[in-house]
Parts: sequence; C-alpha cells; structure tokens
Amino acid sequence: MMPQSSRPAILIVDDMPTNIQLLAEALRTDYRILVATNGAEALQIVAGPTRPDLILLDIMMPEMDGIEVCRRLKDDA
Repeated sequence: MMPQSSRPAILIVDDMPTNIQLLAEALRTDYRILVATNGAEALQIVAGPTRPDLILLDIMMPEMDGIEVCRRLKDDA
C-alpha cells in the first residue's frame, strides 16, 4: 500500500450516504477519499489546498445539481 500522501485523491460528491459509503469502501485502499454531500461543498473542496485528481459526481442532487457543478468548475478552470 502506498503512503497516504502519495496516493491520488478522489472526490466523491453525492447526497446519498449509502452511495458515498459504497464507493469509499471500494476505493480507500488505493486512493485518498474526499467527500462532499452537495455541490457547494464540492466546489469548496476543489478550491482548497487538496485538489482531487478525480471527481465522481452525482448528477441529480438537490439545490445545485451535478451539471451546474461541472459548469462552475469549467468556468473557474
């Protein structure tokens, strides 16, 4: 197993805790797992010091859906 700091980071964005848990359990051995339960939280994480290498994004979420999160990420790129 690689040291925590050298493993790629995956951001899981989903409003369903069971989906987050399932994905995190499957991936945590090889990746650092970051979690957001809504679009706004995901954008804050991406803007922070630990930028994810990959984002697994639920499209259908309340308030800000995954499409809007993608638009905002693209606009900020």
